[in-house]
Amino acid sequence: MRIRKWLGNALTFLMAAAFFTVAGSVVLSKVFDSESTIYGYQLSTVLSDSMDPVIPRGSVVIIQPGGDMTRFNVSDVITFQSRDNKRITHRIVEVTQDEHSGQVLYRTKGDNNNAADVKLVHPAHVTGVYTGLNIPYAGYILSFADSKTGKVTLLILPGLLLFLYTVVVLWKAIARLEDEKPEVHHLQSDAKSPARIDASNQAEQGQMHR
Repeated sequence: MRIRKWLGNALTFLMAAAFFTVAGSVVLSKVFDSESTIYGYQLSTVLSDSMDPVIPRGSVVIIQPGGDMTRFNVSDVITFQSRDNKRITHRIVEVTQDEHSGQVLYRTKGDNNNAADVKLVHPAHVTGVYTGLNIPYAGYILSFADSKTGKVTLLILPGLLLFLYTVVVLWKAIARLEDEKPEVHHLQSDAKSPARIDASNQAEQGQMHR
């Protein structure tokens, strides 16, 4: 009985944890896709080890967008849009200017890379500056949620979890009823025993009168 109860509680806990994980990944993926701000901050995934160990691979970094994008200095870590439309988070190793226009440009490099990035970064392509805060491994969840397989999984999994939760609740209810049956049978037996004793006493008294 105790093992059955423990298993039921464990299954309930696991399904609740899975449900909140799915719900959280859906919310974060929506925030990431829309590039909306949360209290003035944005989220960006880092799926390479170019900034390791400062930013571990698979992390979600919290960046502060907006402001004058020409204000950054050497050693600042910025997130920018590359020419192939990818978001990259690297450190500024040089602040230079365009020879003709005088426009500020940034040379960036991943801390774990041997060489600086080939292309200079224009301030217009900078999304924001890294705040120093990151969520390890959350980037893998966001990346999966943004994939076709992830979207299908996140669509089906909540319904499956709800079905499993219903099964567990019914199983626990049936198990509780099964555990109560012996007690009811025992009470019924105890209730009948005095009547049997009275009947036997009456039979004995009748025989004595005869």
